[in-house]
Amino acid sequence: MTILEVRNASKAFGGIHALNDCSISVEAGKITGLIGPNGSGKTTLFNVITGYEKVDAGEVHYDGRTITNATPNKVFAMGIGRTFQLTRIFPRLSVLENMHVSAQRHSLRGLLGGWSRSNERQRALELLEFVGIAALKDAQAGNLSYGQKKLLEFAFILIAEPKVILLDEPAGGVNPTMINHLQSRIQELNKQGITFLIVEHNMEFIMQLCDTVTVMHRGTKIAEGTPANVRQNPAVLEAYLGD
Repeated sequence: MTILEVRNASKAFGGIHALNDCSISVEAGKITGLIGPNGSGKTTLFNVITGYEKVDAGEVHYDGRTITNATPNKVFAMGIGRTFQLTRIFPRLSVLENMHVSAQRHSLRGLLGGWSRSNERQRALELLEFVGIAALKDAQAGNLSYGQKKLLEFAFILIAEPKVILLDEPAGGVNPTMINHLQSRIQELNKQGITFLIVEHNMEFIMQLCDTVTVMHRGTKIAEGTPANVRQNPAVLEAYLGD
């Protein structure tokens, strides 16, 4: 069953067509990879899905509803969480305080006060343990390593219990040990029913992790299939070699 679908999306920035009649679909309960050469439109597609950019044409559908050009907060509240190429955390707050912000992001009163429910703080600590940084709960987030910041951002979105998670280059700049840890966490969450769409340049990571891989080039989808099929697709090889 398709849970997330982009239909014929186009998005231009001046004379540059970041998306050009692009259509992709994500199956519920699967891990889908999204790859392509630099500048192929992957992050723009993420931004269109999550409301950070508005499409010029086309539609976005999630769980049977149209969410085209919905605001980021609305998309988040509906059950779609995402990370970014450059982590978006609060560097002057502690790790646990970052989790508090995520838990209370829809309530200014809650944000300025304490945890609104007694179980929220416990849930935050459990998620920090899950991603492997619970020991750093009192550390200032800005002092974390790059990989630890990515794990914090991952935990940051998990506290909202999303149905679908979009990860933008989760393995980029991360050491191999942490990549393996992140991969195991994604697989564990997927077993619990969470759907993933992952943009990544680390081909080994994508090919080992994903059920399906979608390939973009010049703003549109050029291939889709199992990792093995995509790896052997002549159009995919030409797109990468040509760029």
